[in-house]
Amino acid sequence: MPRIDRVAVNGIEINVASAGVGPAVVLIHGFPHTWRLWSSVIPALSRSARVIAPDLRGLGDSTRAASGYDLATLGSDLSVLLDEFGVERAAVVGIDLGGPVAFHHALSNPAAVRCAVLIECLLGRLPGAEGFLADGPPWWFGFHSVPGLAETVLEGHESEYVGWFLENGTADKKGVPAAIRDAFVDAYSGRESLACAFRHYRAMPGNGKQLVDALRDRRLTVPTMAIGAKPIGSTLAMQLEPVADDLSSHLIEDCGHIVPLEQPAALLELIEPFLARHP
Repeated sequence: MPRIDRVAVNGIEINVASAGVGPAVVLIHGFPHTWRLWSSVIPALSRSARVIAPDLRGLGDSTRAASGYDLATLGSDLSVLLDEFGVERAAVVGIDLGGPVAFHHALSNPAAVRCAVLIECLLGRLPGAEGFLADGPPWWFGFHSVPGLAETVLEGHESEYVGWFLENGTADKKGVPAAIRDAFVDAYSGRESLACAFRHYRAMPGNGKQLVDALRDRRLTVPTMAIGAKPIGSTLAMQLEPVADDLSSHLIEDCGHIVPLEQPAALLELIEPFLARHP
């Protein structure tokens, strides 16, 4: 089992799981997940790396913060956390909400990032996602974005709501192992826990602007791997191609959005050699 710590970061506490020794690899989860999203890949990765898997600000067992959901602050959380762990350079791996955090961190701090892996995420409205967004973003983006609405409507129905995402995030609609499902539901139960989750969505318009602004005078220079499944597919790679200097991309077939739990072996087959090439 990974070691669990709570680390003081930017006026809050970040809950973080860690395991192994070697070059540091940071795993950044999305919604509705916690660090346990990576449970099936941490044992293998930690055989040759120091794995650091935080709960994002406001989520999991991290502090329910009232603010700080912009990419600059989330990236600062990551930088301070790594400083506390004595890590100068790390690989960053992000999925879903964690993807833009990893991307922005690598873009803004290339000297501190040896490589980046982005999985099943969108990078705001950067060019390349026009086809995916032709009918608008997924319905829950709008629902989550209205201040005070979703947390009020969903309180008391967290199990059904989180369960919907877990079932529809797997290709076979069977969801994730029961113990992990229960941990995710618990992490997102209660009005304040829901509100913090939705603050990530309410920050998206500003975060999209941060991405555009950051790319005005720089490119993504660190080696980067894009991994798609369903529903994002090749959209992420198409967003990265115009802005990344060293990009490889892959699709995992017959896999839903929750790649690390649904097809951990296929994910490891891609990322372990990539991480080894960029120590």
